[in-house]
Amino acid sequence: MVASDDEAPGLFGEALALPGILEWPFELARVQLAYGERLRRLRRTRDARSQLAAARDGFERLGAASWARRAATELGATAATRQRVNGGTSLTLQEREVALLAATGLTNREIAARLYVSPRTVSAHLYRIFPKLGIASRAALRDALNAGPGDAAH
Repeated sequence: MVASDDEAPGLFGEALALPGILEWPFELARVQLAYGERLRRLRRTRDARSQLAAARDGFERLGAASWARRAATELGATAATRQRVNGGTSLTLQEREVALLAATGLTNREIAARLYVSPRTVSAHLYRIFPKLGIASRAALRDALNAGPGDAAH
């Protein structure tokens, strides 16, 4: 976890290749999740997707719902798929999730805890979301997200 970006892939590879690792399915899924998160942050999304999908599937088999959700959230963030909101504005899946949580009144810190990101990352997402939705405050988020294609969001 504290290894340099150059060393990390090799160390994760060693952990995943340990003899008997399949006998420890929860630990295996945790390593896959951590590796996938690291790869995503290094912008190696294709590699990250395989690790994150394996982690999600492993957690689901074990019935570890909260861990499976965390892996699924990370996996969704690798897709960089955009959703159209308000007749033309596009948000990434992560931006949409942040916007929806912020619209419920959660603080950046609370949103960060739910999405397993830093409060600073939440702030950066909100910084990009506001101009996309044509708003200037958190108070306008709910209305902007619920506005139909012909509605103006102000």
